Amino acid sequence: MNDKTAVILLNMGGPDSLDTIEPFLFNLFQDPDIFKIPLGQKIFAKIISKRRTPKVIEQYKHIGGRSPINVHTEKQRKLLEESLRVSNINADVLIAMRYWKPLTAETVNFTKQNNYDKIILLPLYPHFSSVTTGSSLNEWRRHYKNDKSKIIEINNFHDHPKYINAINKRIDEALEEFPENQRDKVELLF
Repeated sequence: MNDKTAVILLNMGGPDSLDTIEPFLFNLFQDPDIFKIPLGQKIFAKIISKRRTPKVIEQYKHIGGRSPINVHTEKQRKLLEESLRVSNINADVLIAMRYWKPLTAETVNFTKQNNYDKIILLPLYPHFSSVTTGSSLNEWRRHYKNDKSKIIEINNFHDHPKYINAINKRIDEALEEFPENQRDKVELLF
């Protein structure tokens, strides 16, 4: 019997228009894994998101009025699903964003409706941090109340050889853009 499997790509998400910047910021500032405020978290989030929105709107205008993270995550989703299918692995690849749509709660509801046998949570953050991977996994746990034995969590992959090789390949490709006599002077930032 083939298990009905879902691979969930966990990411932070980003505003998809200038009008969604304030609700995105509100979701970010009310995250208890980032801001640990015992009382008044929602009030804090409302005040800060309202205050920050005009400045953030100006920044987003310079990059097309929306975050590129949603488009990039969707491309990753499609490519991973295609790659799994080519390898004869029948899995639905879904997205759960921490601060913008599709929100984690929406993806959790989708998995409940589709009754998956196995759910693999794959944060798109290579290394573990409580405010990225930890927050995404905690948000999933807050909403997912079904059979926990169906869940497989991947906490990090920063030291996986294939990840390291992929990063090295991208660095080498980028260095090719520089004249050979300049390459040893290029500064690499992560």
